Amino acid sequence: MKKQTIGMAMMISLVALAGCQSPSKPGPGSLAFGSDKAALATMERVALAANNCWFKSKDSAFKPYHLAPELNSYSGRPRILVVPAGNPGGRPLLVVHAEGNPAKVEAFGPLMGHSMGNRIESDIRRWAAGQPSCTARG
Repeated sequence: MKKQTIGMAMMISLVALAGCQSPSKPGPGSLAFGSDKAALATMERVALAANNCWFKSKDSAFKPYHLAPELNSYSGRPRILVVPAGNPGGRPLLVVHAEGNPAKVEAFGPLMGHSMGNRIESDIRRWAAGQPSCTARG
């Protein structure tokens, strides 16, 4: 009987602790916005900043991924892909592309639906606007 009481008390404690954790805010899912530059110039800025801030800096959030820029596009849609590091030919987990002059920038993929998507959104908007910094300035 005493073991049941202890077990029940532990279960209640675990449920209470789980309830105290704040859930991470889900990401935006997708992103679309305008840029003041042409598509290629915009995506060059985004690709350079993404490479420097997410990958060359060894950011732990992007460690499981690899950047695959595809800026020379005959379709007029230069893009960058974020793919699994162990499977560079695998399905992209993030696609960021731009089209037109001035460019319309879009970002979508599974990473945009997670809490990480909020950071990705702010980074891409900042970089597309010409601010190459790795963090938002207050």
